[in-house]
Amino acid sequence: MLLVMDVGNTNTVLGVYDGSRLAAHWRLTTARDRTVDEYGILARNLLSIAAIDTRAIDALIIASVVPPLTPTIVDLCERYFGVMPLVVGPGIKTGISIKMDNPKEVGADRIVNAVAAFAKHRRACIVVDFGTATTFDYVSGTGDYMGGVIAPGVSISAEALFRQASKLPRIEIAKPPTVIGKNTVAAMQSGIFYGYVALVDGIIDRIRKEVPLDPLVVATGGR
Repeated sequence: MLLVMDVGNTNTVLGVYDGSRLAAHWRLTTARDRTVDEYGILARNLLSIAAIDTRAIDALIIASVVPPLTPTIVDLCERYFGVMPLVVGPGIKTGISIKMDNPKEVGADRIVNAVAAFAKHRRACIVVDFGTATTFDYVSGTGDYMGGVIAPGVSISAEALFRQASKLPRIEIAKPPTVIGKNTVAAMQSGIFYGYVALVDGIIDRIRKEVPLDPLVVATGGR
């Protein structure tokens, strides 16, 4: 069985594959100060709840965008599973060509998004990943990673508004009943929700105007 780990700035997602079947998956808060043993106990408990024997895990893959935490996760794999993990990064053969000025700058999360989108759809794609940052990545019709866009995530945008404007409250991100808000909270919700929708739609439209194909839009990310 294959255990995969996606270590993000906000969440860490784990999944267990039995062949091509996703047998179990979990979403955890990324905690940079957890020890190897804390992560090991947590991973074993999750597998136990899903009735998966730790000894059945014979391969691991890690995609991490939190460099200080990567050695801890690698140590976890070796100590608790007895397996040396494959860490997605520069030099790893993924089957796609990265057409960037400096391919080493591309985050592991964006690489695996591109690989997965092309493997599943076999056509040009725009992959939109909603996370701490929202990323837009264009994959060509031949499976090449052509580049993309990085924008602040919606939660970052909302938090910045609260922190930088002293009279504005912290609010829940939700779709308001109308674009024109009738109170401060509704006005803020409108700006965040519809402003972010416009940002996503606008960037997708601009990418489509720059590329020769009509790419499929694939959305992924936290929830």
